[in-house]
Amino acid sequence: MKEEFHRIKRLPPYVFAEVNRLKAEYRAAGVDIIDFGMGNPDMDTPSHIVEKLIETVRKPRTHRYSASKGVAGLRRAEAGYYERRFGVKLDPETEVIATLGSKEGLANLAMAITAPGDVILSPNPSYPIHPYGFMIAGAALRHIPALHEGRFDPEAYMRSLDRAVMHSVPKPAALIVSFPSNPTAQVCDLDFYREVVAFAKKHEIWVLSDLAYSEIYFDGNPPPSILQVEGAKEVAVEFTSLSKTYAMPGWRMGFAQGNARLVGALTRIKSYLDYGAFTPVQVAAAAALNGPQDCVEEIRGIYRSRRDVLVSSMEAAGWAIPSPPATMFAWAPVPPAFEALGSMGFSRILLKEAGVAVSPGVGFGEYGEGYVRLGLVENEQRIRQAARGVKRVIARAAELIAEDEASRQNGKRA
Repeated sequence: MKEEFHRIKRLPPYVFAEVNRLKAEYRAAGVDIIDFGMGNPDMDTPSHIVEKLIETVRKPRTHRYSASKGVAGLRRAEAGYYERRFGVKLDPETEVIATLGSKEGLANLAMAITAPGDVILSPNPSYPIHPYGFMIAGAALRHIPALHEGRFDPEAYMRSLDRAVMHSVPKPAALIVSFPSNPTAQVCDLDFYREVVAFAKKHEIWVLSDLAYSEIYFDGNPPPSILQVEGAKEVAVEFTSLSKTYAMPGWRMGFAQGNARLVGALTRIKSYLDYGAFTPVQVAAAAALNGPQDCVEEIRGIYRSRRDVLVSSMEAAGWAIPSPPATMFAWAPVPPAFEALGSMGFSRILLKEAGVAVSPGVGFGEYGEGYVRLGLVENEQRIRQAARGVKRVIARAAELIAEDEASRQNGKRA
């Protein structure tokens, strides 16, 4: 049988596969790759969190199946975080569920609430699980341009939402928002969330808010939560993660909180799919939320310093990168000399000629073309080293573009 499976067939080709293939090829040849491509935090998890894991794992009773929705102490810890950070009260029994990272929570909630043919409003460019979690579940997507002239414009965004509802049949079932945004590093304020909540109530649309980067911010006020808006819990659920806040990406620990009906739907579907994270991981996660928070400021400071070095060193190399106000990413326009090649072509040349890996913007959606994403996952020395390689690439732009074109033409003839 040669026919592709239905859900797999709906997914577009994985744009990052070519970059990943080249990275593996060059590394096998001994090339030192400075890898800004994946948002994989490189810092150590704070020691008190690791020690709590070790202490708990020594207790044999914790080796059994855990609670799918998260142990009670962990859900209480997350509710406590929301009250301290946002002034939002949550019922840990009905309005909070622990997830295996925010990505799993988003994907499984999509499965729980989506019927085939439902229309979902998703930002573009966007973190891939936002649209494709729903696509896998059988939904139809309507993409909302996330940027207008390279920046987030709340008024233009709301106009796009109005047009999307007007021209969608059936009426959209859910709307995804994500601030601070991956990949674009844009932020929003509470006024925008108020508009989104009013819009969702008017059109009877669920809102899924991804707040994974709530604590990775550098400029201005801390990012708000949509749940701070009065009445938001009537229509919204929000996803958070410990991955970046506490440098715990491999621990796979996140949460969904907010609307009790949506949390209940996710709880029910997860009860069929998993037994929750390993209990010692959940206990250590509670220790992270309840324990000293100076480690969060330290992690934030490391990202801030890397951001500043990236922006200044790349500017000196001839590549103007807007300074991101939040997240662990920079969203950078392709240098003018390479614009005709697009984000994929520029990423390929940068990797081949400078040993610098970035994520092509088109991998995050069609409106991401013309940009690349850089993760702040290399230390300052490596960032400066990368900038020296970028400077050499920009200086040879015409020559390298000609070589790339010749190589692709030869590949076609072969």
